[in-house]
Amino acid sequence: MARVTLGGGLRPPSDGRHPTSSGSSLPPPGSRSARAEPALGAPIIRLGAVDSTQTHAATRAANGAADGTAVVAETQTAGKGRRGRVWHDIPGASLLMSLVVRSSLPVAQLPLLSIAAGVAVAEALSAIGVREPRLKWPNDVLVDGRKIAGVLLERHGDAVILGIGVNLDARAIPAELRAQATCVAEAGGGPDRDALLAGVLDAFARWRGRLEGEGFEPVRERWTSLADTLGKRVSVDGIVGIAEALDVDGALLVATERGPSRVLAGDVVAG
Repeated sequence: MARVTLGGGLRPPSDGRHPTSSGSSLPPPGSRSARAEPALGAPIIRLGAVDSTQTHAATRAANGAADGTAVVAETQTAGKGRRGRVWHDIPGASLLMSLVVRSSLPVAQLPLLSIAAGVAVAEALSAIGVREPRLKWPNDVLVDGRKIAGVLLERHGDAVILGIGVNLDARAIPAELRAQATCVAEAGGGPDRDALLAGVLDAFARWRGRLEGEGFEPVRERWTSLADTLGKRVSVDGIVGIAEALDVDGALLVATERGPSRVLAGDVVAG
């Protein structure tokens, strides 16, 4: 299970609130200034242009950044996606964030944090009016079968760095990906980036708290209720069959002609 690229979370605050800025704009692209605000006992660091929020958050984690430290950027010059891919963005057209997570979970269960993160992002999108966000295993968020958000988990020392990217408007989507991707504006959601940021933090706090306090089952049940993958014929790295369930360790259970198969990592292709 340690090979699965899944996500991270935040400890719930005592009052259940997350402060956000007074507006949805961030510093101009190219700005190196940063403004910190308290959230979950740790800052939200707002930047203009960075190479990658993942890299920036990992550096801060190595320097002792607190659990819950969030890095939010206007744009990235080398944004990271799953399995070494590049995350495309245009300044101001996406929510780009990475969280420093110091979880109480055993190391073997850390990948489950990104399943919780996928659930949280889907719920936060629904809360701002996005119509029927669904989850593709392990943690992509889809609307009408097209990707609107993604989650990336990386381990750095004793910290997990959880990256979340959400397409806010169509400028975030390269022309060659228009058939496979969508955005908040097209899916009926509101345009306020800070409202979405606050919603993601709140939802993630709840699901991390449940995962660490109650185990994976509540997260698994909620993921299953939002799943786009289950019940479909899929192909994953040579394994072909019907996606049947999310296993107790986050693996995808696929019924093949040769019997059941457990998928720990890979890209799911429908059909």
